[in-house]
Amino acid sequence: MIEVVLNDRLGKKVRVKCNDDDTIGDLKKLVAAQTGTRADKIRIQKWYTVYKDHITLKDYEIHD
Repeated sequence: MIEVVLNDRLGKKVRVKCNDDDTIGDLKKLVAAQTGTRADKIRIQKWYTVYKDHITLKDYEIHD
């Protein structure tokens, strides 16, 4: 179980607990449940790399 910290462009931070074998799409659903934003409107990126929905967190080397 890992804890991923995400922030939006307004400075609000969200902490989500998930497994490292979850996909980015699963992570978006968890974030959507906490923030109230629709999952299809969420875009997860780091710098200029936009993460694709079907790839797992482990493949992107996202960890605690």
